[in-house]
Amino acid sequence: MLKAKKTATPATRELHLLSQLSLAGDGQAAVSDLAAMDGQRRTAFLKLAHEHHVVIRSFQPLQTAASRAGASELEEWAASSLAGEQARIANALEFLDAICRELEAAGCPTTVMKSLDHWPDIGNDLDLYCEASQDATRAVFQQKFKATSQPRTWGDRLAHKCGYRIPGLRATVEVHHGRLGQTGEHRVMAHRFITRRVPVQIAGYTFNLPAPEERIIAATLQRMYRHLYMRICDVANTAALVESNQVDYAELRLAAKSGGIWPGTVTYLKIVADYIKQYRGHELLLPKSMTDAALLHGSSLFVRGPWLRVPVFPGVVSLYGWQMASMVLRGDVPGVVRLGLLPPLASMATLTYKLTGSPRGIW
Repeated sequence: MLKAKKTATPATRELHLLSQLSLAGDGQAAVSDLAAMDGQRRTAFLKLAHEHHVVIRSFQPLQTAASRAGASELEEWAASSLAGEQARIANALEFLDAICRELEAAGCPTTVMKSLDHWPDIGNDLDLYCEASQDATRAVFQQKFKATSQPRTWGDRLAHKCGYRIPGLRATVEVHHGRLGQTGEHRVMAHRFITRRVPVQIAGYTFNLPAPEERIIAATLQRMYRHLYMRICDVANTAALVESNQVDYAELRLAAKSGGIWPGTVTYLKIVADYIKQYRGHELLLPKSMTDAALLHGSSLFVRGPWLRVPVFPGVVSLYGWQMASMVLRGDVPGVVRLGLLPPLASMATLTYKLTGSPRGIW
């Protein structure tokens, strides 16, 4: 877990600072550290907050604390940073509302995934799940929004994911078509993102979002089975769902088992609970039977670059094995074939990254 020690690396110290602000709302402790930073370090800190999708949740307590401490220059910087992010969010929400309305009108029921889970922050991309054909949704984007299609990698094609750039919208829109998972291996579980979607009001708009259980499923897939690192926003988002008593754990277990990712789900929740305890001093109220079954704890995380990394061995490898075994037992041959492509594609992506600095040719 992150510790505020003098021997800690700058990346660890700044992640700790960002966690204090966004998870504990402790701006007072951050004022002296941030006031002492030069412009370059503050820019890097703001970038870190963007990467973890917690600009609003971290800079609001910072601005308040700076005002109380009489640190006017720091207060002005925090206010300016907040204003810039709020303008980006307003732009994204306006377009997102229009996109969802046009897709629904064209007979393409759509669920907003992940992007709005971070509220009052939002993600860098706008992620949608839709079971209409790619041709049908593409027609809406091109005819209604003059969108241009983004180049698709092998990973995008396997996962049935399409990306669009729209004039005037700062974010990229990504649409997942009927499949979820790194290689598009989940179809039954993905269908729940349409059948169980719920309307949620945000900033005067109404969006269809996944049910709380599917929001945890999406976070688990992204963190434990794809990117293999945690962000502070993931911890904050999931903790908010748990603390508001919105999660039906029996339903969550049913959904996760249908995709063979129950071990990853309980492990993800355990990591979130441990991280929250460090910064808020209290446990999340999770069923003990779940946390006892976790393969990794929060102490397993380690810092590399701007991220809280999840160890590949033995944790992630075990999760992959569980998922593959579950698909074999269910007789899900297409899922097994798709998931079986993951190791060679991951190796190719690693090699490509080492040679070119970018894995985009694969993922």
